[in-house]
Amino acid sequence: MRVPSDRISNNKYKQMKKALVNGPISPEKIATSIAHHQVKTNIGGHAIFLGQVRADEIDSKTVVAIEYTAYEEMAEKEFHAIREAAFEKFDLTCLHIYHSLGTVKAGEICLFVFTSSKHRVMAFDACRFITEEIKAKVPVFGKELFKDNTHQWKVNQ
Repeated sequence: MRVPSDRISNNKYKQMKKALVNGPISPEKIATSIAHHQVKTNIGGHAIFLGQVRADEIDSKTVVAIEYTAYEEMAEKEFHAIREAAFEKFDLTCLHIYHSLGTVKAGEICLFVFTSSKHRVMAFDACRFITEEIKAKVPVFGKELFKDNTHQWKVNQ
């Protein structure tokens, strides 16, 4: 892939950024990411998607957590490809993706997608595109853990 020279000077295309993190994504990590963008005065809009573990009721059993596993090297390559595709398709200033590995309890955050652009529409559209691409393409697997100590593998809708 040929990277446009204006993109290189803006530091949009860098080496692969690690997207997988151990455990839930903390509110502090989210707040810090947002706060770091206050100095970037060329940004007019941000969009954020937060994926949260639900306490679903399945066959009369309640989900208490999801245990995420992945083919890590393959998943990181796919996150990188999605990131590059988003920069090609949308006029983004910044983009961050974090997805949990390990056990994440109901109510905790497991996915954080944060897009920034000069205009809100581009940030919104990119955030949705990235979130849908992650769900469709990244080899991250969730084992739903139930209150009765049983489990089942999660199927994305």
